[in-house]
Amino acid sequence: MAGGAEPGEPHAVIDEGLLAAAVLGGGLPEEAEMHLALAGQSYHRSELAEQHLRAAESIAPDHAAVLIGFYRFYFYKGRLAEALTMAERCLAKSARDNDFSGDWRAVAARDAEFGRFDNALARFYLFTLKGYAYLQMRLGNLTEGGAAAAKLIELDPSDKVGARVLLDVLERAERGDDE
Repeated sequence: MAGGAEPGEPHAVIDEGLLAAAVLGGGLPEEAEMHLALAGQSYHRSELAEQHLRAAESIAPDHAAVLIGFYRFYFYKGRLAEALTMAERCLAKSARDNDFSGDWRAVAARDAEFGRFDNALARFYLFTLKGYAYLQMRLGNLTEGGAAAAKLIELDPSDKVGARVLLDVLERAERGDDE
């Protein structure tokens, strides 16, 4: 996730530090971890990399590390519709793990301490919602993407995840600015 992305572009659902957090990476079976590593090593061979991701998924189907692996693979391969599907799966998992509503529109700032960035589960939710918003916008679903970005500002008024950038891009697009 580090490097390679444009400024303001959510390079993945979450950052490396969060992925390493025990709450997300803990409990991943060794064999699934091996397949994720092999998927990364074979990234340039898309079919093989995807086979390793599927193998990891068969071992740990709802593990955040597996879902994030798929998300990153699809995102960087430019397979944005598939990346969006994975962002939706991550969002659903994060909602369950946080005991939030399954509908991101119904999640409220009082549901978690979103402002505390040491709250890894809430942070995962925010970054996942940001990825969802970004992909919706990239896929032309500007209303949905804008609503998700606005929800991020509602949940995280200090904008630690950088949702304002998405809203700024949307505003420029609505004005017809190409820059």
